[in-house]
Amino acid sequence: MDTRKPVDGSAVLLMMVLCATWGMQQVVLKATAADIAPVMQIALRSGVAALLVGLVMWWRGESMSLRDGTLVPGLAVGVFFATEFLLVAEGLRHTSASHMVVFLYTAPIFAALGLHWRIPAERLSGLQWSGIAIAFAGIAMTFLGRGHGAATGAAATGSTLWGDFLGVLAAIAWAATTVVVRCSSLAKAQPSKTLQYQLVMAFGVLLCAAWLSGQAQVNFTPRVWASLAFHAVVVSFASFLAWFWLLRHYLASRLGVFSFMTPLFGMLFGAWLLDEPIEAGFLVGAIPVLVGIVLVSAGPWLGQIWADTFKARTR
Repeated sequence: MDTRKPVDGSAVLLMMVLCATWGMQQVVLKATAADIAPVMQIALRSGVAALLVGLVMWWRGESMSLRDGTLVPGLAVGVFFATEFLLVAEGLRHTSASHMVVFLYTAPIFAALGLHWRIPAERLSGLQWSGIAIAFAGIAMTFLGRGHGAATGAAATGSTLWGDFLGVLAAIAWAATTVVVRCSSLAKAQPSKTLQYQLVMAFGVLLCAAWLSGQAQVNFTPRVWASLAFHAVVVSFASFLAWFWLLRHYLASRLGVFSFMTPLFGMLFGAWLLDEPIEAGFLVGAIPVLVGIVLVSAGPWLGQIWADTFKARTR
């Protein structure tokens, strides 16, 4: 029996904190890029978070055995997770944090498409297909309707568009992670174990990528230490554990309604803390992207509300 409940005030408050936290992470990566490359910072934060998650699993007595059938899918989600953040790190070298967070959080769109073909219960409704069409139209508008001048004010538009494109690819990698988790033995595994696969693989892959690309140098300033603590302890450890707790106690479709807030927070923090301009051409495309994310993520719930309202009116 499903004991998960509808979203209440506590869940709303926690989701707002989580979305603000996730919206901030790209901004912090960009703000400290002069002292530590984003790829190196993500590698280090993943390593620290992996140690913390390992301690939690040991304290809870959770199994860390690799013989439970999760090794192959675990390695797969780890590779996709590492690829996602490798693309994010490279993309932030070309585009703004505001752009990156919007494109990265189109992942639910791609995940919904993947799950539609793999899991019968995840078939998309007409409302969700409309959301996908609106989101893709918004993505196209952000690329085709962009004016000159980059997010940083100095780089060429072509460079910014390349960074934005890497953000879309990162979203696809994130979506692939979701599909593998839902369609494999990881669907029944402890969330902490799935997270551990992702963190360990990200640490190894991104550390190698940083070393091979000459981005392993770090200038350990107080700002860098604060950023690493924020990313490792708050983002990669506490926020993900809090998210998994929410998924265990509340209906996922209701929580999905709040997914649009993360890119909103990202754009606001980027403009406020980094003085990143929000171009009119980008904003015109970002709005339908956000609308599409809401329709796809909350489609089943919104459809049920519509059906209940229609029945009430016809009685």
